[in-house]
Amino acid sequence: QVQVVESGGGLVQAGGSLRLSCTASGLTFEDRAMGWFRQAPGKEREGVSCISRNDIITYYTDSVKGRFTISRDNADNTLYLQMNSLRPEDTAMYYCAADIRVVNRCWAMSDTTWGQGTQVTVSS
Repeated sequence: QVQVVESGGGLVQAGGSLRLSCTASGLTFEDRAMGWFRQAPGKEREGVSCISRNDIITYYTDSVKGRFTISRDNADNTLYLQMNSLRPEDTAMYYCAADIRVVNRCWAMSDTTWGQGTQVTVSS
């Protein structure tokens, strides 16, 4: 059974940084495309950043380009999202997703596995 567990969210002031982590189990981690999605109250879920299984392709939604960096440690089955220069509009629940597609954006699939989410709140 595939499982992903996020950590690292919290409350931070605008301009601050956070690093989200996602630990995966029950899968061959390096063979899976992984991603981060977020959902703010009253808004649709959006793909924030994702990385292909061979690390060749990474995607960032326009609003986070230059501020967020996605990375993965295949030895530890862990996905990271380094978030710098945080803005109040980054406030959302952030979800890790395993088994997605990375084609011009992050695509969730019918068999995508989701974590429980970690809350990121950025105060102004």
